[in-house]
Amino acid sequence: MSTLRTRTSRPGTREIDEACAAAVDLARSAAEEVAGPGQVGEHLGVAAEGDRLVTHLFATLDPAYAGWRWAVTVARASRSRTVTVSESLLLPGPDSLLAPEWVPWRDRVRPGDVGIGDLMPAHKDDERLVPAAMLEGDEGVLDWDDTTPWMPEIEPPLAEGPDESPAAQAAEEGAPAGRKESDLPPRRLRVLSAIGRDETALRWYSGEHGPRSPLAHAAPGPCMTCGFLVRLAGPLGRVFGVCANEYAPDDGRVVSLDHGCGAHSEAATPSGAYGAASPVIDELGYDLVDTPGVSLEDTVFESLDRA
Repeated sequence: MSTLRTRTSRPGTREIDEACAAAVDLARSAAEEVAGPGQVGEHLGVAAEGDRLVTHLFATLDPAYAGWRWAVTVARASRSRTVTVSESLLLPGPDSLLAPEWVPWRDRVRPGDVGIGDLMPAHKDDERLVPAAMLEGDEGVLDWDDTTPWMPEIEPPLAEGPDESPAAQAAEEGAPAGRKESDLPPRRLRVLSAIGRDETALRWYSGEHGPRSPLAHAAPGPCMTCGFLVRLAGPLGRVFGVCANEYAPDDGRVVSLDHGCGAHSEAATPSGAYGAASPVIDELGYDLVDTPGVSLEDTVFESLDRA
């Protein structure tokens, strides 16, 4: 919409139609019809939009739209004095309160936001994934993927005849010999890419399960020397493993090999820290007790004092 213009035209500016500019009450009634009674404030001015086309601006009294303005456009036909309403809508002003720029949900989600029943499919152009068909390419992705051992081979059944052999059926159906589409185990369409692997390694290594955490600094030894560490497969296994100690704070979590905690399998405890406490012996007094064959009444005690 063009800037506000007064009814006095200036050189190079569009002249405001007098009849349309005078239709303030018509424009206000149109705005109140949309906003409701008591929601339209003072008249802020008019702006020329074209020949015999003028927009009236009114302040809005709705507290939810501070600084916004009702814009009602009126027009008249050529050689006609009748002014009609073209459209009315709410527009932001120069000092209006605006909502922040919309951010797609894929950029708003944070780790831990996905709950029970929530779905968060990876986008088709997610750079952390590559199609499984790229595993045999020159990218070298195959050495960190476990798709091949994850899919067990299905032995083809014995051929029953030259015309009914699995090979002949496979040739007709376009499927591998001895396999049916329903017999094939499920397989992943996409696998971790080099970018996804590197981002994962950096996130794990710099997190609380890496070597820089306070827990690791106070550990008696690194995870690589702990018997409860289960190494990962592929290149990630050169740096990471999974803790299998149920008493460790990282049980069931991926840890770096130079991480550590107090539940290390070979942690040495201070001598006597968990042993039996030394008995306290009172050497200043004694108690008289009966023993088999000896009675306290028949016992003669001599004084310990000697001249």
